[in-house]
Amino acid sequence: MPTQLSPRPADSRRTSGATPRVSVVVLTQGTRPADLAAGLDAVLAQRDVAFDVVVVGNGTEPSGLPEGVRSIALPENLGIPAGRNAGVPATTGDVLFFLDDDARPATDDYLARAVALFDADPALGVIHPRVDPTHGVAPRRWIPRVRKGDPRRSSAAFVLWEGGSVIRRDAFDAVGGWPELYRYAHEGIEFTWRIWDAGYRVRYTGDLAVLHPPIDPARHATYYRYNARHRVWTARRNLRWPFTGLYVGTWTLVQLVRSARTAEARATLKPWFAGWREGWRVDPGGRKPLRWSTIWLMTRHGRPPVV
Repeated sequence: MPTQLSPRPADSRRTSGATPRVSVVVLTQGTRPADLAAGLDAVLAQRDVAFDVVVVGNGTEPSGLPEGVRSIALPENLGIPAGRNAGVPATTGDVLFFLDDDARPATDDYLARAVALFDADPALGVIHPRVDPTHGVAPRRWIPRVRKGDPRRSSAAFVLWEGGSVIRRDAFDAVGGWPELYRYAHEGIEFTWRIWDAGYRVRYTGDLAVLHPPIDPARHATYYRYNARHRVWTARRNLRWPFTGLYVGTWTLVQLVRSARTAEARATLKPWFAGWREGWRVDPGGRKPLRWSTIWLMTRHGRPPVV
């Protein structure tokens, strides 16, 4: 069944002189209608920028959308990366804003400030925002640094929280979009590495925030399987010897330490090693090793591809 695209209306918001244009791609499975509505309200409230919005239903038909918001219905759940990619051809903006249906910009100038950052730095390819919790405490994993520190401090980034990322379209096209192989987990790591390898930069911007509930992805057994499998695939597709083995070995050690803490944690090793073995047994294809200059750049920034 072909993707269904609703007729394209006039821009949701346009102001004179507001360039470049931003295209917003929102991904949903239709299970969080209240969160989706809140996210769209926050997007439509953005000021001082021209934008258009498309909601991609991953295996669902989006409904009840505000006027001016277009929809794409995918006949089945294709996975997160493929779902995001499916929304891009329906847009024309120079900047892409990918938003999960349980996230929303924290301020009404989020997109305008992101555009200003791209205007000021032609080499900037991706903006990783600060992620603030809608309640509770922000997980440390939302800060893409080994030494976390102050979440409001900006820095280079070599991993990506994808659900509120802002991306220069030229950079997105240069790496072929989100790697659809992964379906869930680790697509942001490969995507970020390849953005750097294409000559762009990825920046964690600590003063630009998205709101998101502090959901623990490790609540599902499939998380451990995908986490392990995709660690191996990320290394096999993107790294050269000896980094392939070092990267997988480091993360294997990290998982063993984490899982040794309690009996409940040790139970996660079974699905984790099942994914680990699958990662080596199944050829992921698409191998394109990072340039040595990119690996050196990552190392200079304190994030060599071993952790």
